[in-house]
Amino acid sequence: MRRFVDNALAVTKESVKTFTYESLNNIARLINGVSALLLAILLGKSNILEGAQGWELRPTFHGPRFPRWMENGVSSFNQFIHELSVDSDSSSVDYASAEDEPDEIYRSTPSSPLSDGSGTCRTSTHINHDPHWTNWVAYIFSWILLPARFLLRIPFLLFRLLSSRESKASLDTGSPHPRTFHPFRKVHSSKDHVVQRTIDRRRGVIEDLHLAIEIFIEAIFDMFHKAAYFVFSPFAAFRIFGKWFSSPSAGDKDIDDNVSNASVPTATLGANDPSPRERNLTLHHTLNTDARTCRDVITELGYPYEAIHVITSDGYVILLERLPRRDARKAVFLQHGILDSSMGWVSNGVVGSPAFAAFDQGYDVFLGNFRGLVSREHMDKNISLRQYWRFSINEHGTEDIPAMIEKIHEVKTAELKLSHPNEETNDEQPYKLCAISHSMGGAAMLMYVIIRRIEEKPHRLSRLVLLSPAGFHDETSFLFTVAHYICLLLAPILALFVPALYIPTRFFRMLFNKLVRDFHNYPAVGGLVQTILSYGFGGDSSNWVGVLGLPHYNMNDMPGLSFRVIHHLAQIKRTKKFRMYDFGSKAVNMEVYGSPEPIDLGEYYSLIDIPVDLVAGKKDQIITSSMVKKHYRLMKNSGVDVSYNEFEYGHLDFTFAHHEELLAFMMSRLLLVEPDLKRQSSPKKALKLKKTGQARSGVSSD
Repeated sequence: MRRFVDNALAVTKESVKTFTYESLNNIARLINGVSALLLAILLGKSNILEGAQGWELRPTFHGPRFPRWMENGVSSFNQFIHELSVDSDSSSVDYASAEDEPDEIYRSTPSSPLSDGSGTCRTSTHINHDPHWTNWVAYIFSWILLPARFLLRIPFLLFRLLSSRESKASLDTGSPHPRTFHPFRKVHSSKDHVVQRTIDRRRGVIEDLHLAIEIFIEAIFDMFHKAAYFVFSPFAAFRIFGKWFSSPSAGDKDIDDNVSNASVPTATLGANDPSPRERNLTLHHTLNTDARTCRDVITELGYPYEAIHVITSDGYVILLERLPRRDARKAVFLQHGILDSSMGWVSNGVVGSPAFAAFDQGYDVFLGNFRGLVSREHMDKNISLRQYWRFSINEHGTEDIPAMIEKIHEVKTAELKLSHPNEETNDEQPYKLCAISHSMGGAAMLMYVIIRRIEEKPHRLSRLVLLSPAGFHDETSFLFTVAHYICLLLAPILALFVPALYIPTRFFRMLFNKLVRDFHNYPAVGGLVQTILSYGFGGDSSNWVGVLGLPHYNMNDMPGLSFRVIHHLAQIKRTKKFRMYDFGSKAVNMEVYGSPEPIDLGEYYSLIDIPVDLVAGKKDQIITSSMVKKHYRLMKNSGVDVSYNEFEYGHLDFTFAHHEELLAFMMSRLLLVEPDLKRQSSPKKALKLKKTGQARSGVSSD
């Protein structure tokens, strides 16, 4: 009879699992099919999809292309469970969480003399976030869903209670090797951790539902199986119930402590005392989202890494990352654009990433990061949300870039003095520094060079390579044009309620991360999203879905977009001039710029005293090639040593896509700067400015 019940429960369990699994799959197939139908009737989608690498929608659909180091793919659910059972026996686990790692982990190579002093620990600069309306919404929903959470938790509590009592009973049998029976919740965490560490693949929402349903069904039927066991074995049930009501002995208490605080015996090969030692096991987060950082990508590929935390004059803590060549006399500084990070320069792996290509050419590579992360790192730990996001492109060009370049100069000068102690520098710059910037990073870099020249301070750069630089936005898509006018009209109101654009809570960032994974798993859905985004951005063929899958958009942190940056871009579009931020008050403008109007940077292009290489994309609809040509014409008329080149790229292809011709072009531009040349001269020639009063008053940091 007992065998019959066991077989019936097993068959029923498999039937329920099959039914729910197939039902969920059919829903996902339906969504994918409807997306395919919509994609088939949309006009102009062939140019949009064929322009992005990895999209070939004839005759079948393929998912959006992720970076090479992310193209492991995601297994089906059955293969996922199979790999879990195979890998869980031989997998290693980490014994320290990321939060417990020392600060030295940020450096994979010996630190430089000044990087120790300049580095500010990331954990020490995290601040307490102010209460936000999203927290209140989550709090209200938690109380609304409290009864449902309580009812769903009852089976798990019963299961844990039965499991713990059964483990005590087995320990009382006098076995020389007590069995360690982990509670259900602990086993679940271990499984997820093993999956995350061994295959390192993100799960989408659909896969998470598969896994959750599978585990829930297993728990429910295991509870029924135990109930049947008690019915057919009443004497065993009475013994267990007797154990429940009897007072636990000291030995049982010690055993419970040992079970709850699991430890793993380990031994270090070659240690003086090779006997196994126990180390406490701390599992990573089980939500399986890709939260890799630029450091993780660089070190996994075998390159050296160093992190330097730079503090700006207004208290922001920004991360300057590095692939160090300490004895190199040529360095390159890579600066990202809007809603991006240093991850963009390494996202295509060893072969297709500018950072690795420059390092392989012998350059000391520095990767800059602008202020504007959700984590809000600042020296003032009590800074409010509105105060933190109160910055425009001005601060990127007059605060962030100067702080990073001065830190580069400080570190490089000290390192070269150590490696060449007998060399006489005569206050000359002992290295050559070139800069490669993309989009808004290009506009901020131009602002930096011009303002430093106005203030008669050295900018320390030898060459600029600007990839689709911002600064002129006369031609934009209809969506951007509408957004600009709304921003201009409602700026005072929007600034009060929307200090920045970002995903506010960890839960929604996790959900976003997993949805992007589903766009990859279900290619028709991904293709539809890619097409809609491309329509919104004027037909730009960049791989938008692939970019959204970059791990800097993760549940822990992500780059945000300040409202003042949006307002600044809207002002540039309205005036059709590359100007600094207009504060809306002549008195404030006079205090900051020495003029009632913001400085028109285009009028001061004659101050640029280094070669500039402008690169535009023929398929770029965010910053069109005609807008880059406007930079070129102004620089050419001002006597700047400038070149102009076009490639068949969309806006994001300059950093995200793998194009050998672009890498070859950038490296050829960098090689034009010889490291053994004398330091760039800074002749104190008279600066013929159209607004002499503004120039002499200088531009103070905003």
